[in-house]
Amino acid sequence: MLPFGPITHTPLATITVADRSVRVTVHTAHDGIEYVGRLFFAEEGWTNNGIPDRGVLPGRTLDDVLALARDLKPDELAQRYRRANAEKRRFHGLRQLTLEVLAKVRYMNQVGVSMRNGLLDPASAAQELELTERQIIALVGKMRNLAGVES
Repeated sequence: MLPFGPITHTPLATITVADRSVRVTVHTAHDGIEYVGRLFFAEEGWTNNGIPDRGVLPGRTLDDVLALARDLKPDELAQRYRRANAEKRRFHGLRQLTLEVLAKVRYMNQVGVSMRNGLLDPASAAQELELTERQIIALVGKMRNLAGVES
């Protein structure tokens, strides 16, 4: 979900799962078509937003999304928490490196588009593309060391 506006954080409930107190919030944003909400679960003592549920709660308005979230029973919230916890990211280093590679690919594309539209001279653009390509190759070389490493 790529938000077009601010993300709204709405406290929903606190549930107990396996003797753990879990804070449930709904993060809602407009994606250009509709409002999309996602549940986030944070155990007591966590200072971050927690882990997201992969399911989405769509609605025409913010209130529609919140109504869907409020209709979920504690047992359903607990099931969604267990699913989110089972699917949470474990390989943060590799994920971060992948995001860096994607950012370099996007930058490379921007340079190419700017060159083709006459905003950059071909020699400078070629030099920048070559540098970015070397950076991507170096990042890909690091992936082998991070594959399968939990963090």
